[in-house]
Amino acid sequence: MAERVPVGVLDTSVVIDLGSVEPGLLPVIPRISTITLAELGLGLHTTTDPAELAVRAERLQRAESAFDPLPFTTDAARRFTQITGLVVAAGRSPKPRRLDMMIAAIASVRRLPLYTRNGADFAGLDSVLTTFVV
Repeated sequence: MAERVPVGVLDTSVVIDLGSVEPGLLPVIPRISTITLAELGLGLHTTTDPAELAVRAERLQRAESAFDPLPFTTDAARRFTQITGLVVAAGRSPKPRRLDMMIAAIASVRRLPLYTRNGADFAGLDSVLTTFVV
């Protein structure tokens, strides 16, 4: 088994599936971003199922209490612009990927790897971002 990365950023897809991800595949110190908290909050307003709403609310509360989220800084905004250019250069639309690209920018400026369940969301970003699909 490969040695675990000391610190890495979990994208929202990993936070959502955290209970089903093998802990050994994650960094020793997992971090999340403020964008992930916003995405989890958005999820509260995109379901009409009361049971699913309760699950999503609990997930948000757990993330808020378990993590000290990394902010979207001015440096991350600059990197976001670069990432947008890479996505467009790869022939993909940045619009549906905006939040993913913001999370990627936060990880990238801190030189931290990004852990995701959706590697295709970060295709073409190898020059500025290391990703692990879990």
